[in-house]
Formats: sequence, C-alpha cells, structure tokens
Amino acid sequence: MMKNYRKSLSPWSQLGLFLLMLGGSVLVAGELSLLILTSKGIDTSHGDLDLSDPKVTASLLKLLQALSTVVIFALPAILYARLTFREQTFHSLGFRRVRTSLWFLLAVAALLFSFPMEGWLGQVNRGFHLPPRLIKMEESADKQLNLFLRVDSPLTVYVNLLVMALLPAICEEMCFRGALQRILINLTRSPWGGIVLTGLIFSAIHMQFLGFLPRAFLGMILGAIYWYSGSLWVSILAHFFYNGIQVIAVSFYPKMIPENSSVPLYLALISLVIVVGLLSVMRRMSGTTYERVYE
Repeated sequence: MMKNYRKSLSPWSQLGLFLLMLGGSVLVAGELSLLILTSKGIDTSHGDLDLSDPKVTASLLKLLQALSTVVIFALPAILYARLTFREQTFHSLGFRRVRTSLWFLLAVAALLFSFPMEGWLGQVNRGFHLPPRLIKMEESADKQLNLFLRVDSPLTVYVNLLVMALLPAICEEMCFRGALQRILINLTRSPWGGIVLTGLIFSAIHMQFLGFLPRAFLGMILGAIYWYSGSLWVSILAHFFYNGIQVIAVSFYPKMIPENSSVPLYLALISLVIVVGLLSVMRRMSGTTYERVYE
C-alpha cells in the first residue's frame, strides 16, 4: 500500500509538497520567534536584534536557535514523509538500522580529513566580492555566534553542544538528506546529481555566503555518506562530530581557529584524495541500489 501511494506522487509533486512544507515552517518559526521576543519586551521593528540590549541574552538566543532548527528543518521533513508515504514515516526518512559500526568510523574519518580541503575552499570563498547587505548579515551572524558560544560554566558547553551540534545534526539531516536528497535523486535520475544539488541548497539556505563553498562540500560528503550507508544515523553522527568538534574548539580554544588561516594547496589536495578514498571504500562496502536506500 505504501509503495502504491508513493508512485501516485511524481518527483515534481513531491518537490512542490516539500517546498510548501518548508516555506510554511519558515513562516511559523518567524512568528514564534517574534512572539517570544515581543513577550520579552524586545524591539523587533528594525529587523536585526540589538545585541547591546541587556534583554538579548545568550540563553534567549539559544532558545530561538533551537526552536528555529526544529521547526524549519525537522517539521517539514516529517510532514513531507507523512503525507507522501503515510506509513513508516521515519523509516522513509532514513532512520534504519546500521549494518556495521564500521560505517560510523568511516563517516567520522571522512569529515575529519575534510577539514583542510574545507579550509582551502574557505580561502577561495573569501575572495568573492559580496554585496554590502550580505556582508552586514555575515557580521551580525558572527556577533550573535560569539555571544552564543561564550562559556560561563561546564553546563554551558553541554547546552551549546545540544543547540549547535546535536539538534542541527538530527534536524538538518532529516530535511536535506532524508527528504530533499531523495526527491532530487528522483528528479535527476542520478545519485550524484541529487547529492550535489542538495549540498548546494544545504549551503545556500544557511544564508552565510562567506562559507558557501566549504559548507556545500560538507553537504556533498554527508549526502554521499547517507547514500552509501543507507542509514541516516551515520550521516547524523558524522554531522554531529563535525559541529561538535568546532563548538568545543571555539568554546575553549578560540585562538586555535584564526579567522584568515591559510591552507596550502598541497594539503587541500591530500585532504581531497583521502576523502575520495574513504568514500570509495564506502561505495565498495555498500552495494547500494536505489531500492535498498529508498525502499
């Protein structure tokens, strides 16, 4: 019954349904955030939050971030899967048993060795000339992040890991790899066509264009990890590891990540070769077919 219902919705219909759910979720998240800010007596008429306002605390920012992550990314994925497949909603999003724990090790290794290549892509990205409006958005986001990641106690680090690492890993993987990548692979009739397009959209939707290229590269690696492993749990763990290691580094050792660090091209190429090698190992392990991943 589930398969028959699935076939009644074309890939374009599924894309339209998903985009409708995503757009509605963005509006809902915006309204909920506005209600919370208004209830705190914070002026939102100018658009950007005034970080010098004592009412704008790190705790409030974390609450808004957590709310937005769940509503914008997890909610549309769940609604899309529920309306499209009716049964086994989470199974259809990729929450399947992992065949061997080796997948987790390979996925984390791929993300770990991707750092030099992402650093080099970041250098290239910084050479792009962005409109003043986008630069202002980047600066505002950086200020909020600095306030967000300020460590006052050990508990703060755990909260930061929850809000900045775990929730995004689960919710974004559901949205982009579990839902959107499935649709785009159907549309392009190509696994890597869907993986690349999803990675580009994954990066663009973050609205932080000074990091567009490295984030797109990350999205493509995560997409390949999910495609080969057949389980969203593997890409979720890799995503959590990637986010978590940066949250911890910025929280305790901010000087370890200089803003304009330089990565030699040879190191980036070594990084790329290792990542491609690890993905090749995953491909050989997987025996992936469309039916197995998207059964």
